[in-house]
Amino acid sequence: MHRPFKLDQYLDRTGLRINAALDQLLPPEDADPPTIHKAMRYSIFAGGKTHSSRAVPRRLRSHRGQIRRRDASRLCRECIHTYSLIHDDLPSMDDDDLRRGKPTNHKVFGEGYRGAGR
Repeated sequence: MHRPFKLDQYLDRTGLRINAALDQLLPPEDADPPTIHKAMRYSIFAGGKTHSSRAVPRRLRSHRGQIRRRDASRLCRECIHTYSLIHDDLPSMDDDDLRRGKPTNHKVFGEGYRGAGR
């Protein structure tokens, strides 16, 4: 007898795998230049990922601790989607103050990158 498929549990598990894989791919917050890496991680790990981005990769597989190429392309799509949300929130676009219930990236980190040490 088969267990019933529970979509919410599947999406939760997949979201955890996506975040773990993104954590491997993105530079740490304290890597030079730290401001841009903090800003990247702030938005990519803000939560509230859409069902489609979680459902696309059936499995994020690891081979000896490395993310497989086909899975990396799926993660890149998540990064591009997050970038588009950051861009959309800018004052020159929608000028949103909140995204996924948190202050938007430009409210926390400013509108433009000003280089290392700023």
